[in-house]
Amino acid sequence: MTQSGPSRLFKPLLAGASLRDRMIGSAGALLGIGLAGLICGALFPASMPWLIAPMGASAVLLFAVPASPLAQPWSIVGGNSVAAITGILVANAVSTPALAAALAVATAILVMSLLRCLHPPGGAVALSAVLGWSTFGSHVVDFLVPVVINSAVLVAIGILFHRFSGHSYPHRARAIEGKPPVPAPVGVQMADIDAALEDFGETFDISREDLALLLERAEVHAAARVGKG
Repeated sequence: MTQSGPSRLFKPLLAGASLRDRMIGSAGALLGIGLAGLICGALFPASMPWLIAPMGASAVLLFAVPASPLAQPWSIVGGNSVAAITGILVANAVSTPALAAALAVATAILVMSLLRCLHPPGGAVALSAVLGWSTFGSHVVDFLVPVVINSAVLVAIGILFHRFSGHSYPHRARAIEGKPPVPAPVGVQMADIDAALEDFGETFDISREDLALLLERAEVHAAARVGKG
């Protein structure tokens, strides 16, 4: 039965979300951004920003949805770094700010996708390069280095944090220990998942492997429900 009215507005937006996970995500962001700021502030000269704003968005993915393909280490470090370089190149080549902003974000999306490091905050990084060009255009290192180091430090903190959070990070699709096995035969195979994804023609923020495991667990619960009936 589908819920309606005000109660639906306050249901978890993400599938599988729980209060515990939201609290873990909040604590992780507090620790991650705090430590990243302290570490980078100690490493960087006064001319460099100790944190760049898109790191806040990276922290949301890293700590609140660590299973997302968009939150993995290569996505964060590679995506932000590639976007920063893209933004710098576009800002240097295009003098019209509005056009440069649009081209920087669009090109960053394309390049990140091709390099398998798509990371939504990368769009903000590319845009920041264009918007801040008048400030650091003559010394791009002051922008590029914080992006790369912020991203790497945040990922390192995330890896350590998730060793104790109960989440797999870097995420690996894995069977659930201590749960009953999937009843045989299992009808759905990876090729079936690929075909279904092609049917939808949409991009979902979950890996193929996690989809397969999710369907397997659904089969277990469906079999148990039928058995009780």
